[in-house]
Amino acid sequence: MEYEFIHDAITGGAKAKFSLEHQIVGPWLEIELGQNTAKLEEILTAIDLVESGKCQEKLITGHEYSLVVNQEDVHIQANALLNGEEKLPEEFSEDGMNFDGQDSSSCGVEDFRTLLLSWAKFTKV
Repeated sequence: MEYEFIHDAITGGAKAKFSLEHQIVGPWLEIELGQNTAKLEEILTAIDLVESGKCQEKLITGHEYSLVVNQEDVHIQANALLNGEEKLPEEFSEDGMNFDGQDSSSCGVEDFRTLLLSWAKFTKV
C-alpha cells in the first residue's frame, strides 16, 4: 500500500494520499479518524481482539465510512454501499472515467496497523 501524508497548505490540516487501489483510505483517515485518540484506540483494540481470536470480525461504523476487521484483512467501505445505494451506470464508468471514486478497499491487518501508527505519529495523536 503506497501512501503519503501531507499538511494542507491552506488549512494546515493533515491529508493522506493513497495509490488508486487504496484511495478510499485517505478520506477515511481524514474524516473518520482525524486526530481522535479515542477512535484510534478503539480501532487498535478491535484489531487486537480479532487477532487474539476473541471475536471473528469487528465492524466500526463511522459517519461516512465503515471499517471491518477480520483475521485476513481490514476492509473500508463507503456507508452509501451499506445503505444499498447503486453504483453509477456502466456507461458513466467506461473509458477509465471515475466519477464517484473508489467505494471500498482492503489491506492486510499488519499493514493497516502500521498505517494507523504512522498517521498517529504524523498528526501527533
